[in-house]
Amino acid sequence: MRLLFDTSVLVAAMVESHPMHLRALPWLQRAKNREFTFFAACHTLAELYAVLTGLPVSPKIPPAMARNLIEENVKSRAEIVPLSALDYTAVINRMTELGLSGGAIYDALIVKAAERAHADHLLTFNGKDFRRVWPDGLDHLMEP
Repeated sequence: MRLLFDTSVLVAAMVESHPMHLRALPWLQRAKNREFTFFAACHTLAELYAVLTGLPVSPKIPPAMARNLIEENVKSRAEIVPLSALDYTAVINRMTELGLSGGAIYDALIVKAAERAHADHLLTFNGKDFRRVWPDGLDHLMEP
C-alpha cells in the first residue's frame, strides 16, 4: 500500500498533547516499520515546521526540535514528493475550474503530490477540506 500523509496526521503523531495523537501515532509507527510505502509532499516539510514551531503548547517547540522531529519522523523515513512548475500550474487550473480560492490551494498541492506518488490513500484528519479540492478522489481519502 502507498500512503501520503497530510500535515494534520504528522503533527498529531509527533505531538503527544495533540487530541488526535493516539489515532495518528500508530500510523507513523507503521510507516517507520515499513508496513507500507510512506510519502510526504515536499510542501509538507515547510508546513510541518511552521505548525510545530507555532503550536500553542507549553513548553513551545523550538526551531531545532522542530527540525529534528521532521528529520527523524519524515525526511529520513518518507519518500518526499516534489512538485514542478507545471504541477503548480495544473493545480492553479484545477482550483480555477472548481471555483475555489484562498488557502485551499495548499490542500490541492498535497493532492497533486498524492497523485504524482500514485498513492493509494491520502491520510488526513481534514477530509472535508480535501473533498473540496479533490472531488474525484473521495475513494483515496482516509482518516486514521
